[in-house]
Amino acid sequence: MTRPPARAAFCYPDMVRLGITGGIGAGKSTAARLLMELGVAVVDTDDLARAVVEPGSPGLAEVVSAFGTGILLPGGGLDRGGLARRIFSSDSDRRVLEGILHPRIHQRWMAWLNRAAVEGIPMAAVVIPLLFEKGYAPEFDRVVTVGCTDRTQRSRLRIRGWSDSEIAARIAAQWPMEGKMSAADRVVWNEGCEEKHRCQWRRILAELRTRVTCSRA
Repeated sequence: MTRPPARAAFCYPDMVRLGITGGIGAGKSTAARLLMELGVAVVDTDDLARAVVEPGSPGLAEVVSAFGTGILLPGGGLDRGGLARRIFSSDSDRRVLEGILHPRIHQRWMAWLNRAAVEGIPMAAVVIPLLFEKGYAPEFDRVVTVGCTDRTQRSRLRIRGWSDSEIAARIAAQWPMEGKMSAADRVVWNEGCEEKHRCQWRRILAELRTRVTCSRA
């Protein structure tokens, strides 16, 4: 595992760009919700991933060209569950899909960050499951990994109805949780209650806001 390139501290002084990542089931969606409650603008790339394959979109057309019409639902939408089962059982298929979707998703969240900066938003966060894997860390001022134990991660994924083999395939497609935590600037440990999760974000945001204030003084 290679540590991502070092980032210059606060390259964008007019807005703090915060990258949020973590293993599947670690609690990234909860983190996004808590950050919004704490006044941070947030976009989740899982939502963008759905948008780029909406019926009639060029993204969906390219996915169908690569994988066939069998990945479509009767109404013409993408069968996300069926496609997921296929790509997580084949590394080559997963790489093909990522090659189609990730550039489109990247373009969208970069455009969103740029709009946020123009609008004068002081802090904006992007939730990206494969942030380190895709080399996006240098595009952020700070990266925070949401982490948990392997036992908790697998328990949460079983609650989603996934089999042990499906869980193993999803986890294997990402950096290990320990690697994501080691590469991050900060770690939010999501093992306790939601209030503990929220308190960790309050401390991180207070620190970031203090540093930004000092850098602008």
